[in-house]
Amino acid sequence: MATVTAPPLTPTPTPTQAPSTGATARRRRWATRGELALLLGPALIVFCGFVILPVAMAAYYGFFSWSGYGPAVDFVGIRNYVTILTDPDFHEALGHNVFIVVMSLVLQGPIALGLALLLNRKLRFQSVIRVLIFVPYVISEVVVGLGWGLMLQSSGAVNGLLDKVGLGAFASDWISEPGRAIWTLLVIITWKYIGFAVILFLAGLQGIPEELSEAAAIDGASFWQIQRHIVLPLLGPTVRIWAFLSIIGSLQLFDLVWIIWGQYVASTAGTSTMATYMVANGRNAGSYGYGSAVAVVMFLISLAVALVYQRFVLRRDTAGALTGSSK
Repeated sequence: MATVTAPPLTPTPTPTQAPSTGATARRRRWATRGELALLLGPALIVFCGFVILPVAMAAYYGFFSWSGYGPAVDFVGIRNYVTILTDPDFHEALGHNVFIVVMSLVLQGPIALGLALLLNRKLRFQSVIRVLIFVPYVISEVVVGLGWGLMLQSSGAVNGLLDKVGLGAFASDWISEPGRAIWTLLVIITWKYIGFAVILFLAGLQGIPEELSEAAAIDGASFWQIQRHIVLPLLGPTVRIWAFLSIIGSLQLFDLVWIIWGQYVASTAGTSTMATYMVANGRNAGSYGYGSAVAVVMFLISLAVALVYQRFVLRRDTAGALTGSSK
């Protein structure tokens, strides 16, 4: 019987992949640049048009004595800036801003943190309580200012309520009395913005794994020990971000002060801020060059605070969020 021998198998040649040419690499680079321009272009245009350009124009007009009409021709150099830095009214306004920054952190931080820890547990009407706490934050500053301004007048609802409950001796002129008006402002600010801090802290608490608290509880840790040694350290980045937003917002505070106290009462009652000083001595005084210089000073102060805070406080958080590594 004859045996059939299969023909030897010859390996099929595989096509070799041609190396990418320089033209292909250039096309890929241009495609990447085109994608970046398409995605980032609109945002950069808006940012430059509404942030960079106004700042540059304010810096330019700050060197002129300009009334806001026609071209700026009366060049005064740094005289506007010298006036700002030597004006006692600006020093007082800056001091109020610093006081508001510190007291906002001291008052709002612990209260918001306590409410967030409480609302993070299972409670009856939990959703309703969250909404009630967050509602003041979404109300317009104009509505808040008008409402509190009416209630805090000498014949307003607050003094009327104190009279009704037999505490009429504590009734006061909460708005215009120096030394007390600044604390009134702090109460209003705390009531208005505490909801934002609570919601932010609650979002941070939701990102903490429950297994850590359960394991600590099994090991015998109490509720407060768990909060102190596990929850609060893990909530640190959220607290630092909130503190940064609170500091910048306090440095730029304007609307509530202007609506409740106005231009003249704010300076006499001790609630003026850098922003109210800028409007009162700039636009309302018909000196837009001086007002632009005040805006530049406010910008530089806020920028310096932001850079220092990011350098010494947010450094760990921002470094951990970077995706690339430098060698």
